[in-house]
Amino acid sequence: MCGIIGIIGKQAVTPRILAGLRSLEYRGYDSAGIATLDDGNKLARRRAQGKLVNLENILQKDAMVGDIGIGHTRWATHGAPTVANAHPHKTEKVAVVHNGIIENFRELREELTGKGHILETETDTEVIVHLITDFLDQGLAPRAAAAAALKHLDGAFALAIIFEGDNDLLIGARKGSPLVLGYGDGEMYLGSDAIALSHLSNKITYLEEGDRVELTHNSACIYDDDNKEVNRKINAVSAASGMIDKGNYRHFMMKEIQEQPTVVGQTLGTLIDPIHGHVKLPEMPFDLSTVERVTIIACGTSFYAGQVAKYWLEQKARINVEVDVASEFRYREAIMPENGLAIFISQSGETADTLAALRYAKSQGQHILSILNVSQSSMERESDIVLHTHAGPEVGVASTKAFTCQLAVLACVAIATAKARGEIDAAEEARLCIALTEAPARMADVLNHEEAIKVLADDVAKARDVIYLARGLEFPIAMEGALKLKEISYIHAEGYAAGEMKHGPIALIDEHVPIIVIAPSGRLYEKTASNMQEVIARKGKVIFITDERGAKTDGQDAIATIALPMLDEFVTPILYSIPVQLLAYHVAIAKGTDVDQPRNLAKSVTVE
Repeated sequence: MCGIIGIIGKQAVTPRILAGLRSLEYRGYDSAGIATLDDGNKLARRRAQGKLVNLENILQKDAMVGDIGIGHTRWATHGAPTVANAHPHKTEKVAVVHNGIIENFRELREELTGKGHILETETDTEVIVHLITDFLDQGLAPRAAAAAALKHLDGAFALAIIFEGDNDLLIGARKGSPLVLGYGDGEMYLGSDAIALSHLSNKITYLEEGDRVELTHNSACIYDDDNKEVNRKINAVSAASGMIDKGNYRHFMMKEIQEQPTVVGQTLGTLIDPIHGHVKLPEMPFDLSTVERVTIIACGTSFYAGQVAKYWLEQKARINVEVDVASEFRYREAIMPENGLAIFISQSGETADTLAALRYAKSQGQHILSILNVSQSSMERESDIVLHTHAGPEVGVASTKAFTCQLAVLACVAIATAKARGEIDAAEEARLCIALTEAPARMADVLNHEEAIKVLADDVAKARDVIYLARGLEFPIAMEGALKLKEISYIHAEGYAAGEMKHGPIALIDEHVPIIVIAPSGRLYEKTASNMQEVIARKGKVIFITDERGAKTDGQDAIATIALPMLDEFVTPILYSIPVQLLAYHVAIAKGTDVDQPRNLAKSVTVE
């Protein structure tokens, strides 16, 4: 959830730590801070509440020196987002930055205060610096003190640690949260992800679960959870991976919305053979034709992608599918059938709840297929097979292009599974593949409706509540649309199956409630249109998102109609994702909220 960076270098580190924190700010922006060892090898620290620019302003007035340092951008878990709770946390002997949650911090806090330690913050992280200090006070050297302290920590964490008086030692550790090691010329680096280090190094190592690393200017010694020295693979990465900017767009979110035709096309291009009209998944370590049941696990937007996939797999592959939110799944102690396939969906591949659910499914003997946007993530290393979305870095906290690329991959999985099980023939496979390959061009057409949606957004922005209605494949898109609106405009919104309106939610309808009805023409169009008429009869203000055929039939009854291109029903969820994204974006602009970094949210949820 938070972002960390550490540098042990040959020159001033503060400007380079700030550069790394800028690339990590999507992970949290409640507060930020830096600690270094100054010219006298004394610990110095600067912290600021709010976004990184506030820390930058402080540093302009009160600069920091030193060639070793650690930095942090925070998404608050324990303790309010104040300066006092901001990282780094320090004593007179050690400073620490932390991503994760220390689950036994209360017990540790009581033990440490009982020994005379004075803890001044509300955070779980503060116990780490005092625990290390306690071992230092007992006479242990810094390396041994850090190793001993780590053995007492329960929970998920990635840490970077520096010690007063030692400018040739930077210690990192990971358990349940990602941490990356970077190699330089007489310098070494730590970061929450490769992007944070892209301006520093093109050689990185992904630390594995339980790893601890001791860095000097010229060496990296990695120890596993059993304290045995180990070697980890050094990966070459492109410097371009960190070159992320908004271009001519006002926000990353709009840039990423506009990129969708391209990235969905790229993703489909890796999975569909357009000449022969079939899906070309990589070689599977299991037989799709013998899978008994599919379980799809994800969080947030990725969960709604899984909900769409349930329709696809059940309708086309005729296989039982269960979809669950990762944060609940393993606690149900779900019974998983022999020879089941568990599909995990995550943009980052580090989502803590999803990773924990993956490990549970693995313990239940399931085949593990993960759909990820980031290579070399924790989930990738623990999966049997990975299918990558090719969305590229997604900086906006509200997911857009990652979502539609997930849908593209899941559609291909559904087709391949249906073909393997003999539920569709080669002709039907080719027809579905053709429909998918047409989607990027139609997505580009949908983007032409932006101005019309922008006009509608001004009225929606005045609402207190918004309801999204749809049926079938579009029902998850209604829920995703409501989530987008909540995330970035802070308007209360809910997505409902249109047929459920009469079972309670219709009581909410009056002339002040905008209703977004999503209804491409198809098998369920007439039923959805009938539900729309029930809403209109109760003075609901309907914005009708349909296709050209639906617009001609019922468009005149809504206060506004958006007519999308006609497309095969199988592909409509990908297409209809775009207008709900555009609506949420322009409503947020009208309300003046922070589009890319909405309050209380962070891009990568790496703690439970």
